[in-house]
Amino acid sequence: MSVNQLSDSAQNYLKIIYGLNEWSDEPVTASVIASKSGMKLSTVSGALTKLRQQGLLDHAPYGAVSLTDQGREYAVAMVRRHRLIETFLVQMLGYGWEQVHDEAEQLEHAVSDFMIARIDDLLEHPTRDPHGDPIPTAAGEVAIPQAIQLANVKDGSRVVVERISDDDSELLQYFLEHGITVGAQLQITAGDPFSDTLEIQADASAEPLRLGIRATSSVWVSAAN
Repeated sequence: MSVNQLSDSAQNYLKIIYGLNEWSDEPVTASVIASKSGMKLSTVSGALTKLRQQGLLDHAPYGAVSLTDQGREYAVAMVRRHRLIETFLVQMLGYGWEQVHDEAEQLEHAVSDFMIARIDDLLEHPTRDPHGDPIPTAAGEVAIPQAIQLANVKDGSRVVVERISDDDSELLQYFLEHGITVGAQLQITAGDPFSDTLEIQADASAEPLRLGIRATSSVWVSAAN
């Protein structure tokens, strides 16, 4: 069965649950999903019950939520759609990386499996979207890069940006203006004690930049060679 046979709401919930687990080991609960989606907790709880009845997730009352094999298959299909559409908008239509998330949220429900396959062919099968998130293959395989949050990097490290969260378009624009993009190399210096800040020197930027925890928690990096 194609993921198109699910409601838009079900598609969204499965994608959200997958996304919450993709870069974090924290348990996914109804309250976490509500916070992420902006929906009322009662609405989320009702939706989760329906998805469990459809065999798409496991959810004990007041417990963590996990996708079944079928639920994960659909979730990965939606993630693939979203990220391929984002990549298409940037590479072919000239969108900025801070502009594509909301557009992809709308388009991913309307496109056919055939169109997604054609977009994938046109883009020559990209493996990462504009924010560094892995694009699942048509077979549902996902290669997640080894990376940690910038907030956890040690003083004096030199790192490569692997992924930047697309939750905040203004923060994405700020990063772009200061040379912090996927693939950029950064030199890291600890900020003042107890300040929860890091001083970042990007190769593409002449001036060092001091970032707080909100920003450094939105960037994932790996060690530079």
